[in-house]
Amino acid sequence: QVQLVESGGGLVQPGGSLRLSCAASESIFSFNTMGWYRQAPGKQRELVCTWLRWGSTVYADSVKGRFTSIRDNAKNTVYLQMNSLKPEDTAVYFCNANRTNEDYWGQGTQVTVSS
Repeated sequence: QVQLVESGGGLVQPGGSLRLSCAASESIFSFNTMGWYRQAPGKQRELVCTWLRWGSTVYADSVKGRFTSIRDNAKNTVYLQMNSLKPEDTAVYFCNANRTNEDYWGQGTQVTVSS
């Protein structure tokens, strides 16, 4: 069973930065996609960004230019570098890994952007 372990959430002021980590229990190249989703209170879970095994990374319009997905292949870890954070970025962030007929989720990490 694949495990995804997230870390790095917390409380940050508007304009600040955070870096989330997602450590996978096997090679990230065994997945077709790996990415981050988020869910704010009372809202549906939404895509933040997703890395495609064939090379490209797709970002939601709301985070383009502020968030960056980084991979460390040797550590089987993906990171989400979040800069210029806004209160509307407040949510639980989930790591996701997908391959044919299989979909895996981390436990989620809370990010709160508030002064």
